[in-house]
Amino acid sequence: MKGLVLCAGKGTRLRPLTYTTAKHLIPVANKPVIFYTLEFMKKANVNEIAIVVSPENEALFKETLKDGAQLGMHIEYVVQPQPKGIAHAVFISREFLKDEPFLLVLGDNLVFEDTSSVVKSFESENIDAYVLLARVKDPRAYGVAVLEDGRIVHVEEKPKEPKSDLAIVGVYLFRKSVFEAIENIKPSWRGELEITDAIGYLVQKGYVVRAHVIQGWWKDTGKPEDLLEANRRILDAMEDGECAGKIDDSTIVQGRVCVAKGSIIAGSLIRGPVVIGENCRIVNSYVGPYTSIGNGVILENCEVENSILMDESKLSNLSARIDSSLIGKGVSISQNGKLPKAMKFVVGDLSSLEL
Repeated sequence: MKGLVLCAGKGTRLRPLTYTTAKHLIPVANKPVIFYTLEFMKKANVNEIAIVVSPENEALFKETLKDGAQLGMHIEYVVQPQPKGIAHAVFISREFLKDEPFLLVLGDNLVFEDTSSVVKSFESENIDAYVLLARVKDPRAYGVAVLEDGRIVHVEEKPKEPKSDLAIVGVYLFRKSVFEAIENIKPSWRGELEITDAIGYLVQKGYVVRAHVIQGWWKDTGKPEDLLEANRRILDAMEDGECAGKIDDSTIVQGRVCVAKGSIIAGSLIRGPVVIGENCRIVNSYVGPYTSIGNGVILENCEVENSILMDESKLSNLSARIDSSLIGKGVSISQNGKLPKAMKFVVGDLSSLEL
């Protein structure tokens, strides 16, 4: 079985971070989101994968993942020139997929559930498509499915009046019949070929479309608050970490804390769960729970918690605690304490500041 990961989205809800990187490469617990997706596929014994990328982010993905050998996978790339929908991305990947069954995953969705049994069931039984679902409080923002005896009998994209609380979570198993479906649907009002319409075609034509309702946690990491929630969840599950850096005697470490090599911590309080990358310097600071600190980060005389700090960022001499924040690569935030007191910013488009 092959795998297809969709990563061509522009990530507009995560700007300005996505002006310089793809949303799927933003780190959660110091690991890019796409790595969790690839681990999910590997657990399902899917190791031959194509990643659908945009022309703008193709080089970033190739630089990060290369050919997948370091992950024990084989990765190819398919460029989607325009964002014409999930079904369109599947269709243009046909040369890679051939006529083989495949696992399709949206690259910004995190699913922490072992689906290997679902994959085995799909491979061994006469099933044309398998769709993963989850119960949600407000299904209006999702594709919604209606089930009868485990079979999908109706699907609808973002309905105003949902017929069930079962949302499509962005994980699918398909056979070659999906290409017939895509050839017979039309673009939606958004100008996109919707995968829900393709699934609906399969249902209407009598193909066997089954569903698996996941019980574990999942998250679409499309917004800053989603990334922070995912960060908390992953850090919560973190086992006692290795402290390979240098921590002086005046520093207090509480709870589960992982410190990578080359990092120096002095005169500080680190309260886990916390993960700290390589070559960081943390001095006279407080790092609170659910904080992920990337490589080469500097913290001096400041407090931070429940946040993600990306590589090479620097926070110094801050009188207020940083909380629930996403700090991008190379960002510098400081307070000089001199008179006259004033605030000075150099802030990019679509940034968000709350003081």
